[in-house]
Amino acid sequence: MTDNKTPKKPSTKRRPTAKNNASAKKSSANSSGPRRSWLKVLWSIGWKVALVMIAILIFVGIYLDSIVKQRFEGHLFDLPTVVYARILNLAPGDDISLKEVRNELDVLNYRKVAQPHYPGEYSSSSTKIEMIRRPFEFSDGPEPDRHVMLYFNDSGLQRIQSLEQSGDLGYLRIEPKMLGMLEKNQDEQRLFLRRDQFPEVMVDALLATEDRNFYRHDGISLVAIARAFVANIKAGRTVQGGSTLTQQLAKNIFLSSDRTIWRKLREAYMALIIDYRYSKDRILEGYLNEVYLGQSRGEAIHGFGLASRLYFGQPIEELRIDQLALLVGMVKGPSYYNPVRYPERAKERRDLVLKLMMQQDILTPAQYEAAASRPLDIQDNPRIASRQPAYFEQLKAELSEKVGDAFQSEVGLRVFTSLDPVSQNELEQAIARKIPDLAKVAGDDLEAAAIAVDRNSGEIRAMVGGKRAGYDGFNRALNASRQIGSLAKPAVYLTALEQPDKYNLATTLHDKPLTLKDNNGNLWTPRNYDREYRGDVPLYLGLAKSLNVPTVALGMQLGIPNVVNTFTKLGVDEQEIRPVPSMFLGSFTLTPIQVAQMYQTLTNSGKKARLSALRSVIDLDGKVLFESIPKVNQAVDQQAAWLTTYAMKRGVLEGTGRYLQNQFSWAALAGKTGTSNDTRDSWFVGVDGREVTTIWVGRDDNKPTHLTGSSGALRIYAEYLGQRVPQKLVLPWPKGITTLGFASNGQGGLELDCNDRQKLPVWDRDGELKKQCEDQPAQWIKRLFTW
Repeated sequence: MTDNKTPKKPSTKRRPTAKNNASAKKSSANSSGPRRSWLKVLWSIGWKVALVMIAILIFVGIYLDSIVKQRFEGHLFDLPTVVYARILNLAPGDDISLKEVRNELDVLNYRKVAQPHYPGEYSSSSTKIEMIRRPFEFSDGPEPDRHVMLYFNDSGLQRIQSLEQSGDLGYLRIEPKMLGMLEKNQDEQRLFLRRDQFPEVMVDALLATEDRNFYRHDGISLVAIARAFVANIKAGRTVQGGSTLTQQLAKNIFLSSDRTIWRKLREAYMALIIDYRYSKDRILEGYLNEVYLGQSRGEAIHGFGLASRLYFGQPIEELRIDQLALLVGMVKGPSYYNPVRYPERAKERRDLVLKLMMQQDILTPAQYEAAASRPLDIQDNPRIASRQPAYFEQLKAELSEKVGDAFQSEVGLRVFTSLDPVSQNELEQAIARKIPDLAKVAGDDLEAAAIAVDRNSGEIRAMVGGKRAGYDGFNRALNASRQIGSLAKPAVYLTALEQPDKYNLATTLHDKPLTLKDNNGNLWTPRNYDREYRGDVPLYLGLAKSLNVPTVALGMQLGIPNVVNTFTKLGVDEQEIRPVPSMFLGSFTLTPIQVAQMYQTLTNSGKKARLSALRSVIDLDGKVLFESIPKVNQAVDQQAAWLTTYAMKRGVLEGTGRYLQNQFSWAALAGKTGTSNDTRDSWFVGVDGREVTTIWVGRDDNKPTHLTGSSGALRIYAEYLGQRVPQKLVLPWPKGITTLGFASNGQGGLELDCNDRQKLPVWDRDGELKKQCEDQPAQWIKRLFTW
C-alpha cells in the first residue's frame, strides 16, 4: 500500500556539542557583564546621594529646629507697649454719683441690659447699679470678674454689695480703658492673649473652617493637600489651600509669602518640627495671636484679640457667636472680606462659617438662624481705641525720662496712666461742639487746646492738642506758648495776701487813671477792659472783676521782683517772664500745661505737685519697672493761696466768670478768665472739686479772634461741665483765717456790717464805714476773710 503523505525533510539542526555549549556560555557572560556593572555604579551613586540628602535634611532640620526653639522659647512676638487709662477705685462713702459711674461704664463699652449675666454688662435704676466687672490683670495681680450691686444716695456711693457671696465689699476696682499702643518702629500690632482667654466656640469655628483634622495630624495633612489638589485641578485655578494651621503659623512667623517649592518645603518641615516639639494648645495660642486680620491707620492688625477691639470695641471674650464667626471668616482674606469696605461679602462669608458650625453640630439650627439673621454690628468708625495723640506725646516724654532704655528694649510692657477716660472724652466733645459756634466770630481757622489736671495730685486727667483731637500734629497743649493776659493776675494778688499785716480781701485798691514811665522815658497808661474807672474797690473785687488798673497799681506797690518770685514758686520758669509792669497783666507767654501747673499749685492751698501722666510700668513678667508716688510741697503760703482761690470763687459768683452761675452755682466753682492784647488769645481756668481745667482758644496765625476769655474759652468749659458733672469745690479751712462781715454800699463797694462795726478792716482806717453804718441799716450779704 502506497503512503500518500509527503515524506519529512531531513532536519539540518545540529545537536549541541560540548564545544558549542562553552561558546554559548562565554557569549552570554560577555553580554550581561556591562549591564551588571552599570547597576553597581548606579547603586553606588544612589546610596551616596541618599546619604548626602539625608545629611542635608538633618543639617537643615537642625538649623530649622534651632530657629523654631529660639523663637518659641523666647519671645514669639515683638509685642508693643499697651497703654491703659487710670483705674477707677470705688469705696463706700466716696463722693461719686450714679451718673458718673454710668458714664464710666459707657466709656468702657459695658452693655446696658435688663439683667446682667456676663462680664461687661450692667443695669441701673435711680439709686443703684448692678454690674459684672470684667476680669483684669492689675499691676498687683489678676482679679476675676465680680458681680456686684452699687447703692447711691445724694451724698454719693453708700454700699458695694457682692452678689456672688453674702456680705459687702470694702472697695471695688473698675478695670481701666485700653488707650492704645506705643509704636516702636513697628508696622504691625497685636494684643497677646493666652489660649484659655479665647472663647472655645470661636476655636471650634476656626478649626471647622480652616483645619478640621488639627488635633489628628502631625503638622501637615496629606489628605488636605490631596483634597486641595483635586479641587484646584477641577477649577482650573487655585481655589483651595492645603496648608494646616501649623503650616500657616510657620509661614507667618518665619517665612515670606513667596509661592515657591523651596518655601513650601521649608514651611512643611518647620510645621513638622513645631508639631513635634509643642502642644496643640501652644500652637493654637501662637496662631490665634499671629493671624493677620486687617489694617488700622496703616498698621497691620494681628491676632483675634486686637481684631475684636478694632471691629467691635470689646474684649473677644464678650463677642457674640455671629461676631466671632465674622472674624473667623476674615482669615481666608482680610482685605477681600473687609466688613467696612465690603459688608455684603463679609456677611456672606460669616454666614458660611455659621453654616459649617451647624453642620458639625457646634450650633443648633435655631442658634444658626438667630446668628445669621443679625447685622454685622461693627463699630461705625472701627479703631482699636480712641486716640489721644497729645496725651501720648506727654507720656512718651515721661517714659523716656523715668523708664529710660527699658522702654525701648523691653517688649510687652503695660503702661498705666492717670488719664480719666470720661474727662478726656467730654473735653474732646466740648471743643468739637463749641469751636464751630465760636468760629462764626473768630474765623474758620480758630483752634483750641485744653488740659485737665487733678487739683491735689497734679496727675493729668485729659489733654487735647487741637480741635481735631484724634489727629497727630502740632500739640498746642504742650507747645503753643501764647500771651496769658489776665491769667497772670492771681499771682499779683497772692503776693499781696502773703503780707497779712498790709493786705486782706477788703483792702482798698484805687481804680483811677494811672501812667507809668520806663527807664527810656516811654509812658504806659493801663486801662480797664470797659474803659471805665470805679474809684476805690476792695482787693477781692479787683481780682473777681479782673480790673487792670487796680492790679497794676497793686503790683507796683509790691514790686516787680516780688511778683516774679511768686510766679516761680507757683511753677513758672523765671526765664519765661519779662520783668516789666505789663507782666502784671500777662504780657508774657506760657503754654496751657504751664498755666495748669501754676493754677494747680495756687488752688491746692499752695501745695505744688509736679504735673505727670505716668503712674506705673509693668514688664511682661509682671515686674514693676516704675511706679509714681505723688509728692507735694508747700510752695506758697497756705492762707494766702486759700484767700486767692476764694477771690476766684467770687469771680464766678459776680465777676468775669459769672456765666457759670446759672447752671453750676451749687458747685461753688472758682475760675479766671484771660484775654491777651487785641483778643488774640482767649483763656479760661476752671476749678471744681475734681480738676483744674485750662482751656485756650486762638488762631495759629496769631490774628485777633474777637473773643474774650468770657466769650470764648469759658463757653467751652461750660459745655464740658454740662456733660462732665463737676464736683463741689470745698476748700479746707486753713488755720489763722478769721471773718469780718460787710454789706454792700450799692455802688460796688463794701461797708462794715452794723452788727460787727467794732471790727474795722485795715482799709477803713478813718472809720468812714462806721459812720455810714450808724446812719443807715445794712444787709449781711457776704463774709470776707483776713488772716
